Amino acid sequence: MEHATKPHTATEGVAPFTFSEEAHAECRIIISRYPADHSKSALIPILHIAQAENNGWLSVPAMDAVAKLLKIQYIEVYEVATFYSMFNLHPMGKHVLEVCHTVPCMLRGADDVVAHIEKRLNIKPGGTTADGLFSLKTVECLGSCGTAPMLQCGAKYHEHLTTEKVDELIEKLRIEPKRNNYTDR
Repeated sequence: MEHATKPHTATEGVAPFTFSEEAHAECRIIISRYPADHSKSALIPILHIAQAENNGWLSVPAMDAVAKLLKIQYIEVYEVATFYSMFNLHPMGKHVLEVCHTVPCMLRGADDVVAHIEKRLNIKPGGTTADGLFSLKTVECLGSCGTAPMLQCGAKYHEHLTTEKVDELIEKLRIEPKRNNYTDR
């Protein structure tokens, strides 16, 4: 498939993006799992790799690199990246606290969890702490309704939350190094 002309986007001040050799090798392995004319099937796992390689977010240059790698239209990448809450379209903190904000979690205290995190870290949903350590997001269903309220940080779920559990998690994350492997995010 031939690329359409790329739309003009404001990328001034945004670093160029290239996959590391290790990440590029991982991408090739993922792409090889699909028929050659269905490379788009590898889009979501490769977006995860690009996000991990780009300090936890997908810049336009990172998304463009994914489109070129998969030989698909830029817009096809943008559509997926903007649809799923697991992809970040601006720089995020070292640890992203994604609080489920759908009805089951709200009924069991998600609003209290969000309010506690806001007060504790002095940020609102969509914000990042001044030290760059934490970002807060409210997201749609994470599929753990029976363990509400809950949040996801990286690949880990934290369930049956109380303010005490949130405080313990925040303190643990303050000293935990960031994982580089995209599957641990």
